[in-house]
Amino acid sequence: MKLKNPNPLDVLKIRRVKFCPPHFSTTQIARSYNLDKVICEWIIDNLSGRYYFGSTIKLDEDKSFTQMYQVGFESAKELSFFMLACPHLKYN
Repeated sequence: MKLKNPNPLDVLKIRRVKFCPPHFSTTQIARSYNLDKVICEWIIDNLSGRYYFGSTIKLDEDKSFTQMYQVGFESAKELSFFMLACPHLKYN
């Protein structure tokens, strides 16, 4: 476990929001086994702002539905860092 200063959002348990507000910057990730847990752990360890992680449905070109994960961040900078630095995305 990393030693660091406590994040006030973590202490108050308001860092992960239960719904994705419209002002959050979002991306979608294909679902795979146990990916939700490792991504949330990576976000907690490496980022500091509020975030959303949940399920969504994507409509494909052939009119079929695909279940996806939606990840959103209050700061667009954190979304950019997440997309570039999260090692779990390159295996997806």
